[in-house]
Amino acid sequence: MEMDHLGIAVRKLDNALPIWERALATRGSPPEVVESQRVRVSFLSVGEPHMELLEPISPESPIARFLEKRGEGIHHVAMRVPDLAVKLEELRAAQVRLIDEVPRKGARGRLVAFAHPSSFGGVLTEFVQPTDGKE
Repeated sequence: MEMDHLGIAVRKLDNALPIWERALATRGSPPEVVESQRVRVSFLSVGEPHMELLEPISPESPIARFLEKRGEGIHHVAMRVPDLAVKLEELRAAQVRLIDEVPRKGARGRLVAFAHPSSFGGVLTEFVQPTDGKE
């Protein structure tokens, strides 16, 4: 397992993305809407891991709630796993509190599941299974 990306909540992707692109001398991926989380995202390649900028597209989005409480900033850390279903079983066996009991579709067509921050020292942790064969 290795780190896949760091998620950063932003109020306006169109404002934040150019700032990050200039600062990191890289281009973000074309913005993508993830309907299940009601967000619009762009990934910045800074080697491995990537950075994901997340903008809420609805007041009911978890990112909108995060921004209301904490403002812009680091939202989650994502770990890449080869088999998300197996990882979820391991997490359950370790008594990790899960937000997602089963994998669901996330950005870039990947399978994702989140573990509750209470199980990871206050850090929201996402587990990601790539669909490109990359572990």
